[in-house]
Amino acid sequence: MLAVKAIKGAGWLVFSRFVGRIIDFFTLLVFARVLSPADFGLVALATSLVVVVDTMLEVPVTQALVRLPTIDKSHLDTGFTVGLLRGILIGAVILAAAWPYSLINHDSDLIMLAGVLALGPISRGLASPAMVNFARQLGFHQTFILEFLGKLTASLIAMLIVLSGGAYWAIVANFVITSLVSTTASYMLAPYRPAISLKHLPDFAGFIGWYSSAQLISALNWQFDRFLIGALADRPTLGRYAIASDVAVIPTQSLIGPALQPMMAAFSKINTDRARLRHAFLKATRFAMLISTPACLGISLTADLATDLLLGKKWEQAAPLLSLLALSMIPVPYLQTLSSVSVALGKPHVIFRLNAIDLSFRVVLISIGFYLGSVTGVSYARIGLSAMMLAFYLNETRRLLEINIAAQLRSIWKVAPAAIAMTVVVWLVRGELSGRGYPQLVELALVIAAGAGTYAAALLLLGIRLIIGPGRLELIDR
Repeated sequence: MLAVKAIKGAGWLVFSRFVGRIIDFFTLLVFARVLSPADFGLVALATSLVVVVDTMLEVPVTQALVRLPTIDKSHLDTGFTVGLLRGILIGAVILAAAWPYSLINHDSDLIMLAGVLALGPISRGLASPAMVNFARQLGFHQTFILEFLGKLTASLIAMLIVLSGGAYWAIVANFVITSLVSTTASYMLAPYRPAISLKHLPDFAGFIGWYSSAQLISALNWQFDRFLIGALADRPTLGRYAIASDVAVIPTQSLIGPALQPMMAAFSKINTDRARLRHAFLKATRFAMLISTPACLGISLTADLATDLLLGKKWEQAAPLLSLLALSMIPVPYLQTLSSVSVALGKPHVIFRLNAIDLSFRVVLISIGFYLGSVTGVSYARIGLSAMMLAFYLNETRRLLEINIAAQLRSIWKVAPAAIAMTVVVWLVRGELSGRGYPQLVELALVIAAGAGTYAAALLLLGIRLIIGPGRLELIDR
């Protein structure tokens, strides 16, 4: 029953993120047709600063409260107070860093941009802590309501701004208004009367140390390439790279991330039963890799069609970057699952260690990649880095859960032949359709259908089954 409940919760989160991504996608289409790559590059540079500070000061209020056996109003008050103090600190740090950051990047507009963008994480941190009660029960349809209202309202306002000549401020408005609306709605769905208290700070303090350190290094991992490109290349180059990178992470952020979010709560409920926990982890990683691998490959194999069709000719130079960056995302779901189980076991230092290893390699490889091949070199470097880090994920799982590497690979090996079959068929279909003059939308649809059908058929031949029935939703590997 716990598995079914977790899957239902995951379903709501995936649906929520999927709807949110559809809204973001249509918003991006409007932005891409009106704004230039330079506009996206400037906002991406400002956003990188805000994201690093936001992540550096991340306080896992929900995760900390989910892990507690019981919570009461005083726990919620402590969570709210921590979020309030965090917001004040975020604002102070960003305002202090914005001026030297603008000097380094030779653009004074970054000061105002960073200051306004900071309102997003500040408001998000003030959301009703009572929302944790839904997460503890693995109920996430309220999350869908929050995200849907925030995304839809922000999108409508942002499109009005860009069509009225507001230029890149429309991107900023979309970022900030999403958080403002979601935070406001959280108090309607989970009523809570704010009160200042640090009574239960010890329940957060030990958890925050390793987690915050890991989050800081993770933020540097994800933003280092943008900092480097922003400092050494022009704004259009950064804009094209940023768009390609943002599209490449859609499978892991919109499908796998939300699907695994309830798993942390589910893992927490069984963290004393190591045999059951190991079994649940292997099932979760198998599910994550089964979904993410074809999605990432599909984006890579159709990047030129999708970019030209959806974004327009001025973004055609982003297509090769998207094709490469999508491949670099394939191993990420393994880390996402490992992170969930690490938090559930109260061992966030595992995430810190992996992120530290990642950063040490990333700084070297990304720098070499940029030196040798600009943003294309960076994209190839990210593929190599992802392949290296997968080995560390497997080894860390072995240490944490005592699952040997061979057992981990046996759990997911069937993804590889199915993915290879899909790739071959897509190449053949694209070659067959090339030069026939089909509209791009028709060609893209045919390629997607052929690839998805081949992947599903290959999995069936390999013994993968999805069993759906009353009170049962299970992935079977025969």
